[in-house]
Amino acid sequence: MFIVLIMFWLPSLGSATSNPVVLIIGDSLSAGYGMKTAEAWPSLLEARLEASGYPHRVVNASISGETTRGGLTRLPAALEQHVPDVVVVELGGNDGLRGIPLVEIRRNLDEMIDRSRAAGARILLAGVYIPPNYGPAYTQGFKDIYSELSSPADVALLPFILEDVALNPDLMQADGIHPNAAAQPVILDNVWPLLVPLLAGP
Repeated sequence: MFIVLIMFWLPSLGSATSNPVVLIIGDSLSAGYGMKTAEAWPSLLEARLEASGYPHRVVNASISGETTRGGLTRLPAALEQHVPDVVVVELGGNDGLRGIPLVEIRRNLDEMIDRSRAAGARILLAGVYIPPNYGPAYTQGFKDIYSELSSPADVALLPFILEDVALNPDLMQADGIHPNAAAQPVILDNVWPLLVPLLAGP
């Protein structure tokens, strides 16, 4: 798969010191691959937060092509810089497509959750599914990682961030892997009901 590295930071609603932060650390599904930044679901999230009266600002630290290892490497600096109230972890898809050992994927995600929790953040873990051609054991084991890591009360789980998107060709780009701009409101609708309870705190 052709990988383009894109990193962007969404503009804040107010100052970094006065507004609680939702930090998104993900891959191309959250980085807005193949579309304008303003069309991607994190930008739509910031607009919905403002329209709904939430003071939160969104910091999108997603990079196309990112893996759980890369996300784990970048997370400490992001936590220190932004001191988020909520961390959305949307990673693992590129690991799965590369056949990275499940134990490594799980370990990286688990440490990201632990580091986010230690920084005082609540966590939303957004999962993906991988194609069945990787074999039933790997495919099921990959899926199980997310449910197993979401058992603590402070970790919310979105099992499949591309629910109602991945199998709809009208919502996917020509590569069949990345959602298009029309899919972004659907993705936001998948994220929103799980994110809202985290915004209010424990």
